[in-house]
Amino acid sequence: MFNFTPLLGAHSSSPASQSLLEFDGGIQILIDVGWDESFESEKLKEIEKHVPTLSFILLTHATTAHLGAYIHCCKNFPLFARIPVYATTPVISLGRTLLQDLYESTPLASSIIPTDALSESAYSFSSALQGGKKPNILLQAPTTQEIAEHFARIKPLKYSQPHQPRSSPHSPPLNDLTITAYPAGHTLGGAIWHIQHGMESVVYAVDWNQAREHVLAGAAWLGASGNGGSEVLEQLRRPTALICSSKGTHLVKVATSVSKRDEALLDMIRNTVANGGSVLIPSDSSARILELAYFLEEAWQRETSTSDSSSPLKSAKVYLASRTGGATMRYVRSMLEWMEEGIAKEATKATTADQDGRKDDNRGTGGPFDFKHITLLERKAGVARMLGAAEPRVILASDATLEWGFSKDAIRSLASDEKSLLILTERVGQLGTQKKGLGRYLWDLWNHRNASPGQDAPSSTIVDASGEQVPIPSIRAVPLEGDEVPLYQQFLASQRQRQTTMGGDNATVLETSADVVDDDRSSRFTDSTEGTEDGMQGRLLNATADLLRAQNKVNMTEEEMGVNILIHRKGVYDYDMQGKKGKDTMFPFQAKKRRADIFGDLIRPEDFARAEEEDNTAGEALRGDGTNKENAIGQKRRWDDLINNADKSKANANQKRQKDKDAQQDGEAESDSEPEDDPDKVEGPSKVIIESETLQVRCRIAFVDFSGLHDRRTIQQLIPLIRPRKLIFVGGEEGETLELAEISRMALNANTDSASAIDVFTPTVGMMIDASVDTNAWTVKLSRSMVQNLRWQNVRGMGVVAITGRLAAASLDAEPLEEADTPAKKKARLDAPAIPVSSNKTDDTPVLDVVPPNMATAVRSVAQPFHVGDLRLADLRKLMNANGMQAEFRGEGVLVINGTVAVRKTATGQIEVDGGAYGNVDQRNNDAATFYRVKRQIYDGLAVVAGN
Repeated sequence: MFNFTPLLGAHSSSPASQSLLEFDGGIQILIDVGWDESFESEKLKEIEKHVPTLSFILLTHATTAHLGAYIHCCKNFPLFARIPVYATTPVISLGRTLLQDLYESTPLASSIIPTDALSESAYSFSSALQGGKKPNILLQAPTTQEIAEHFARIKPLKYSQPHQPRSSPHSPPLNDLTITAYPAGHTLGGAIWHIQHGMESVVYAVDWNQAREHVLAGAAWLGASGNGGSEVLEQLRRPTALICSSKGTHLVKVATSVSKRDEALLDMIRNTVANGGSVLIPSDSSARILELAYFLEEAWQRETSTSDSSSPLKSAKVYLASRTGGATMRYVRSMLEWMEEGIAKEATKATTADQDGRKDDNRGTGGPFDFKHITLLERKAGVARMLGAAEPRVILASDATLEWGFSKDAIRSLASDEKSLLILTERVGQLGTQKKGLGRYLWDLWNHRNASPGQDAPSSTIVDASGEQVPIPSIRAVPLEGDEVPLYQQFLASQRQRQTTMGGDNATVLETSADVVDDDRSSRFTDSTEGTEDGMQGRLLNATADLLRAQNKVNMTEEEMGVNILIHRKGVYDYDMQGKKGKDTMFPFQAKKRRADIFGDLIRPEDFARAEEEDNTAGEALRGDGTNKENAIGQKRRWDDLINNADKSKANANQKRQKDKDAQQDGEAESDSEPEDDPDKVEGPSKVIIESETLQVRCRIAFVDFSGLHDRRTIQQLIPLIRPRKLIFVGGEEGETLELAEISRMALNANTDSASAIDVFTPTVGMMIDASVDTNAWTVKLSRSMVQNLRWQNVRGMGVVAITGRLAAASLDAEPLEEADTPAKKKARLDAPAIPVSSNKTDDTPVLDVVPPNMATAVRSVAQPFHVGDLRLADLRKLMNANGMQAEFRGEGVLVINGTVAVRKTATGQIEVDGGAYGNVDQRNNDAATFYRVKRQIYDGLAVVAGN
């Protein structure tokens, strides 16, 4: 069984992606925890409802649309932080810097508390909510430390690494479920997930790119590097269901190749800079910005290294404005193995030059992403100084939606300049059915002014805004006032009570982060009854019931609280247990489990740090105590501390002053270690004030597709090669999704009858799709004699064996033939004490036993040997060339060896070998020798399985 339910992103212009996959046994997998730029907590209600039933979580890309709500869910949803999460290493690192940039840039990222939640928790202040004015109180924003801790929980995986994940404490067993990540090509570390569970093989491929770019290799459909042969990777071929995105497939893309796209972008920049204007390129802060930054650095390097002084790029500066740009680039420099092969070669070349003492005049001694021509800006004051300078410049700023980040400040400054150019690199989604963000409004403006009737505008064209009035929201956070403070306190009290309610009988679920061990063995349950299926279902039902009670009621009755009233209600010291069953018959106490690894009990190193070490190690950050130890009450201090601290502060001040002076003279990047004094930052509880203003846009607008997503043509070419049994389209607007589904349905079912037609689904948000494989499976047991006679053969890492046996019904007296009754065994069985057999423990599984000798001859004449395996012509070509023979492809999928033998593969998978077996003088190179050598290589790649 396999059911698929899109929670966000289906038939919608919102870019957020959330999907729920359900397998046999109640296994539920959440893929992506995306959010859009509205940051509305209402869009996360479905995730909150499924938290008690989730087994684990997978993340695909380090973008807001795929993991923007991850920290919000960890901080505000009970039990969510105990669910195992899996992603690739770049997604973990870049996702952390993305969300740090997000929460520092806009107060809306903390999310506004819904009015109904305030009404339920604050009874005495309900009159304040009835006046029609929404208070817009914000949830508490996560700290940088909390973001780092939650991302540290994610289990990193490598590409093509099969892994059996561990399940959450409240999940049923996974039963050998396997997950594997393959390159997606859209972002660094982006993944196409392959999930194998029993007979179900699911490929989840949302937002991928088959084309090779400057930094990223293509998706792994045709090989690990994206440029393999003409056949799809075997692990991704013929899945039960293929879940693919349809986002952007209806766009008309003139510059389809990467080279034409790059040249179009450079031409726009050259023309704008030559006329004295500035160029703003909004992009995300951690994913696609890498491709743009690397391309601009290479372009400036080529232009400035030439002797032509007329190049307009020599007089323009390039800036990368992102609050976490420095940290992002540091992470990226350590993940070169995840990039295109040319990047690794460039890094090796730079390392060799450093060792030899050589220096490149253009790149210095640095490798990729050690920018020489791009200046990093991480402070709001630095961005303001850059925008105030009267010089041509190219600004690469976050974010692409123009709703938050430094791109919003840049568009406010450059919108009134008619010489300036705004280059949109992707189509931005809408915030809602009636609400458009600034980025979507400008994209629609460009598209409508340049498009033909009934068509989208071609890429690489520029339009003039001509003073268009564009609405833009002004968002600022202010402290709470009046009745809003107790209203917020009441809400926090209800949230704490909800957390306590969830942890009543699920104390193991709400353990502290210090007791969590990232080891599969540590997640196993020590109680023998907890491993049973009934125990799993009981905990699942209890957790669900507790969550529903906490959501609907704050003050529960005594009957609802049960025995938990002894620890949750003050003044209660007795509880009547007569006639009670289950958990109500035992005092509500759960002993804290001791975590251990292969070396013994788990030890927290920070608990054993000396006082003088605490201020010099990173352990203090892990404990979350940011206060100065020497100023704390009751702490001792040495006499020389004041002198040492004064000397250190004076030295730091001199060093900072000299560094700032050098940065102003040399134009280097700002220091990312210096804290920025933000006058708009509010400490403590706050609310958000949203005001609307109008921005008059006089600058020019252009669009160059740097989104790095697949197009319709690529999907039409790949899906017939993948040959999925079920096809599901999500992640796009309604029109493009339905149109692509109809095209795919006609292409896949053109030569098939209605009985074998492939189903193509286009579910809406919340709609469950049954995409189970149409096969029947039976389970049998093998007798000992049958197991001993099996002769396994290895085919591409899999064991294959043919079985010929006799199927018998399960019974107590069914014994294998080699264990027939003897007088000694019969006497031992009679002397043994009788063991009662429970009626509910009987095993009705039939037994497959060896064929009796009197039937073996007849069965052996029927069983015929057969070949098992799948031979790829590309692999055969490599083998032939390695053996000294000349092999090359000619025509449509025909491999010719030595010019005399042709090998082709039919549509049904059969291998056909055509060639002359004629005699010649030289027996090593004649036609017959070539023919038989090719046949031998083909047979070696297959397994000849005979009946046992």
